[in-house]
Amino acid sequence: MTDSAPPRPLTLPDVLEAMADEVGDRRFVETIDAAYTYAQIDERANRLANHLLAQGIGHGDHVAVHAHNRIEWIDAFFGALKIGAVPVNINYKYLRDELAHVYDDADCVAAVIAPDYVDVAGDLLTSLRHVLVMDESYAAAMAAAGGERPDVDRTGDDHYVIYTGGTTGSPKGVVWRQADLIRAALNAARYGAPIESVEALASEAAATENPMVLMACGPLMHGGSQWIMGNALISGQRIAFYTEPSFDAERVLDLAAKSRTVSLAMLGDAMARPIAEAVLAEPERWDLSALAAVSNGAAPLSLAVREEIRAAFPGKFILDSYGASESGATGSSFDTGDGDGSARFGVTDEVQVFTPDLTPAAVGERGMLGRSGPIPIGYYKDETRTASTFKEIDGVRWVLPGDFARREEDGTVTVLGRGSVCINTGGEKVHPEEVEAVLLRHAGVFDAVVVGTPHEHWGQQVTALVHRRDGVELTEADLIAHAHSLIANYKVPKQIFFVEAVPRTPVSKVDYPAATAQARRLTGS
Repeated sequence: MTDSAPPRPLTLPDVLEAMADEVGDRRFVETIDAAYTYAQIDERANRLANHLLAQGIGHGDHVAVHAHNRIEWIDAFFGALKIGAVPVNINYKYLRDELAHVYDDADCVAAVIAPDYVDVAGDLLTSLRHVLVMDESYAAAMAAAGGERPDVDRTGDDHYVIYTGGTTGSPKGVVWRQADLIRAALNAARYGAPIESVEALASEAAATENPMVLMACGPLMHGGSQWIMGNALISGQRIAFYTEPSFDAERVLDLAAKSRTVSLAMLGDAMARPIAEAVLAEPERWDLSALAAVSNGAAPLSLAVREEIRAAFPGKFILDSYGASESGATGSSFDTGDGDGSARFGVTDEVQVFTPDLTPAAVGERGMLGRSGPIPIGYYKDETRTASTFKEIDGVRWVLPGDFARREEDGTVTVLGRGSVCINTGGEKVHPEEVEAVLLRHAGVFDAVVVGTPHEHWGQQVTALVHRRDGVELTEADLIAHAHSLIANYKVPKQIFFVEAVPRTPVSKVDYPAATAQARRLTGS
């Protein structure tokens, strides 16, 4: 860049281009069998962007990205952003009706889709302006499109939209300004340091002699995995990109060893437990000497699984992060092994716990967690939900995404759980996550979910679905006695049902609507 050139706007594609200019030969993306430099990813995104432009797709248009992890997902993500369009993450596990909701709600006008999902999308694709399938036609389209950067004006006001997984309701699109997203969600790898300019980010990256390798185990259709990629991008680091269509702990570890992963990011117990147990079963199989931290976000780690991680990865940090699609990266903590496994985070002055009347909660008081500063614009096409979640308090705009929390005396915040799944039993509030963590501490439990089911006396009763470990003899009475020894009586499940698998979303979060429906069938309610 010459001295007279204007500074780049703070957008994801501008950061990618700056990194390609400054550290273009550096690897950005590494899979189990391929690697791509910053310059190569930039050129691939240029080709996809120019292809979309030629099809009449432009600024503000929504482009469905409908695929499991593969390099074309990254092409489509950055390619759409390069022309001011908005990539929309489509859950590739969805069936026809679920897909219809997201395609329609998001106003998608185009789709970049893996061939595996064309049939299930069906007639949803016929109404779009353009469909690009990730097969031979994709390669031909990329070859025909120019590799030069598209001449399109971009600003930090350009949108980024992330559709949530719908664990407690229908998927909804959270709309961010890209400049706010970068500051609020993608700056953790730089420890939240001020962002002076895109050019300064690139210069900082060039000065980093040994870039770290970050790895997200989850699919890029999940915001947390996109944000891991974004953290690597704005700090000039590398990502290990897991491209299997389904989660396999051994394949994850193969990639972590091959890429020399430094930070391995997981999404709660459902990913962490199989990874830890694979290492414990074959401790000499993988060279993980480069690993410094096991990170976790999006879903809590139970104390039992934390203990397995410590045994599998002795001497490694466990870094917990709290955040939401609506709030970005809100808090973090290093687990030293001294605590009780509760979700307790250090936070900044931009984070507050509010009472129902929107006043700051006292120390020890339960309230709603809120964040100010760079936060989203709101929910896409949903003014009612936006008004209920984004509040102006004393002249400051806050987002209250639905998590309950407690402010501690030392200034930290303990996250208690989602209010939308809180169980009201006999007037007492029970957070399922707390009871699930207790059940998971039993050696015979592999997985568990806790929900509220109707009860004529208490209003709701605490009901658990439990996946026993193979070969373990474990009864309902055993588990109820175990729970009674650790938590108050009103929190102990009134009924426990043993199931073959706990309902979970494709990104390993507990699927509370599905679990509630199953529990109601089993209880006859």
